[in-house]
Amino acid sequence: MNRLIVPTGEPNADGTVLRITPESAGWTYVGFEVCRLAPGQILQRSTNDQEVCLVLLSGFADAEAGGQAWPNIGRRMDIFERIPPYAVYVPNESEYRLTALTDAEVAICSAPGKGGHGARLITPEQVAAEPRGYGNMSRTIHNILPEQEPADSLLVVEVFTPNGNWSSYPPHRHDEEDLPRQSYLEETYYHRVQPGHGFAVQRVYTDDRSLDETLTVRNGEAVMVPKGYHPVSAAPGYDNYYLNVMAGPVRTWKFHNDPEHEWLFRK
Repeated sequence: MNRLIVPTGEPNADGTVLRITPESAGWTYVGFEVCRLAPGQILQRSTNDQEVCLVLLSGFADAEAGGQAWPNIGRRMDIFERIPPYAVYVPNESEYRLTALTDAEVAICSAPGKGGHGARLITPEQVAAEPRGYGNMSRTIHNILPEQEPADSLLVVEVFTPNGNWSSYPPHRHDEEDLPRQSYLEETYYHRVQPGHGFAVQRVYTDDRSLDETLTVRNGEAVMVPKGYHPVSAAPGYDNYYLNVMAGPVRTWKFHNDPEHEWLFRK
């Protein structure tokens, strides 16, 4: 398997099926996990020096964090219902607890925290849905934790790409700290595909092609983007979903387009 792909495995004792840490990725900021919980199963952890965004990908749960409680959160039983999710923001040096009320899939997005914000519930009504692109580059964005909303490091967004369309396209990168033109952001893509036996294709490449990978991505796999451009293609017949987590030294998304393909913005 390609070194940039992290597969889903069997759940461990707390339901974790996929884990990316800064150490395993060879970078500094982004951590990402997926847990699959059975009804009644509890996920309880301390955040330590990390802030966390818990995204309830599917199912219903009771949530607690920072001395607050939010019972019976959840709206979609399947990601491909294409409605915005519930999420919970948890600052560093805090504890959180999720109790699954149904089968539930939870993404744990993490990055360094600075203690600047309190725990809060992010409701579907607070998640702005945004169409992006045109023609066969069109897709739908759900801004779960954009830079306009309070956090220390994390940026979290989910994207639905119809079958046959391209996404994260035209290609762009954000791998240099050169503000205000470009920010350095590490990034993970957690992919889901419908129907589940299908696939998507993702490229990760740099200008000098010292990194130049074309990845076949299966349902439930994550792709690590340490640098470079990173467009996605949804194969005909197979809709693609991905959850993006980004973080870096400055919490802003400033990107550089591949000059070979930038003409597409002018159409």
